[in-house]
Amino acid sequence: MQESISLNNNNQTGYLTKIIAAFTGNNWVETLQADFQIIFERDPAARNKFEVLLCYPGLHAILFHRLAHWLYIKQVAFLPRFLSHLARFLTGIEIHPGATIGKGVFIDHGMGVVIGETAIIGDYCLIYQNVTLGGTGKESGKRHPTLGEQVVVGAGAKVLGNIQIGDRVRIGAGSVVLRNVPNCCTVVGIPGRIISPGGLGCPLEHGKLPDVEATVIRLLMDRIETLEKMVKELKV
Repeated sequence: MQESISLNNNNQTGYLTKIIAAFTGNNWVETLQADFQIIFERDPAARNKFEVLLCYPGLHAILFHRLAHWLYIKQVAFLPRFLSHLARFLTGIEIHPGATIGKGVFIDHGMGVVIGETAIIGDYCLIYQNVTLGGTGKESGKRHPTLGEQVVVGAGAKVLGNIQIGDRVRIGAGSVVLRNVPNCCTVVGIPGRIISPGGLGCPLEHGKLPDVEATVIRLLMDRIETLEKMVKELKV
C-alpha cells in the first residue's frame, strides 16, 4: 500500500515537473527567473513581485508562449495555436507558437506586438508596443527575422523578412528594417539606416536614441541660412 502511494506521488511529481518545464524549456528555473527578474531591471515602475506577476501582460504572453512552443515542438495538434490565440485575447500580444524566444526577453506594454512563426529572439531583448517581427510575403521556410542578444526594438518598429539583427542593436521607434544589421548599431528611419555604429559599450536605453528628423531639419536650416548669405553677397 505504501509502495503504491509512493509510486503515485512520484508520478505526480514527475508530471508536475514536466508541466513546469513546458513553460520555459529545459532550463526552466533559470529561464523563469530571468523572465521575471528582467522586468525589475528594465522597468522603474515595477514595484513588487506580486504586481509584476499579476499586472504585466508582457510576462503573461511570454509564459503562455513557452508552454505553447513546447507543445508545438512536440507536434501537438491545435492546442499550441489555441494557447497563442488565448494569450492574444488576454494580452494583446500575438506570438506564433513556432517562434523561438530566449530567456529574459521583456515585452514592455506590449499591445499590438506581432511575432511570426520562424522568428528567433535572443536573450535579454527588449521589445516595445506595436512591434512587428514579420515576413515579407508568402514564402515558406525561414521567413522572419533573427534578433541577437540584448536588442532593443522601439515602439511601432517593423523588422521584416529573413534578416539577421546583431547583438546589442537599437532599432528606433517607427523604423522599418529590411536588411541585415551588424552588432552594436543604432538603426532608424524608413527604410532603416545605420546611423551610429559603436563599440561593445554602446548604451541600450531606448530614450537615448538620436532624433534623426530633428538632425535633418537642423542641417536644412543651416543650408538655407548659408544660401541666403550667398544671395545677399551677390546682391551687394
